Amino acid sequence: MRRLLIWAPLALFALVFALVASGLLKPGDRTIHSAMVGKPVPELAMKPLLADRPGVASAELHGKPRLLNVFASWCIPCIAEAPQLLKLKQAGVEIDAIAIRDTPEAVQAFLARNGDPYARIGDDPTGKAQIALGSSGVPETFLIDAQGRIIDQHIGDIRADDIPAILAKLEAAK
Repeated sequence: MRRLLIWAPLALFALVFALVASGLLKPGDRTIHSAMVGKPVPELAMKPLLADRPGVASAELHGKPRLLNVFASWCIPCIAEAPQLLKLKQAGVEIDAIAIRDTPEAVQAFLARNGDPYARIGDDPTGKAQIALGSSGVPETFLIDAQGRIIDQHIGDIRADDIPAILAKLEAAK
C-alpha cells in the first residue's frame, strides 16, 4: 500500500500534464457567435457618418436581402476585405455599414484608398449598435433577409472563396 502512495503524486502530475497538453494541442472554439441570428435586426437608428449618404436604421433594412458590414478605418482585416465587398456590390448586393469608433475623415480616406461598396454608413461611436447586433469585433458581416431578419453572420474578413456562399444565401433569402 505504501508503494502505491509513493507513486500517487507522479500519477497526479501526469494526469494534470496530460490535461494541459491536450488543451494546448486542441484549443476550443473561442469564436463568439451572435445570438441575433434568426431574429429581426435590433432597433437601430444611427446618424450618418458621412454627409453624402444616409445613416443606418433598422426600419430601412427591409424589402430585399442585403449585407450589414461592421467595419472601421483602423481595422487591418477590413482593408483585406474591401475588394470582396466591391465584388459583392458589382454582383448587385446592397451593402450597408456600421463604422465603429471612427471619424468621418478617417472613413473618407479609407473609402478613397480601398473602394466604396456602401449604400449607407451609420456612425457607432460607442459600439452600442455593434453590441445590439451581437458583434464581437471588426470586420463582421450580417446577412439580412427581405423581412429584416438576420439569417447569417460572417465573422472576420470576407475572402474570395466566401463570395459564392454569401450570394447563395442572399438569393435564398429573397
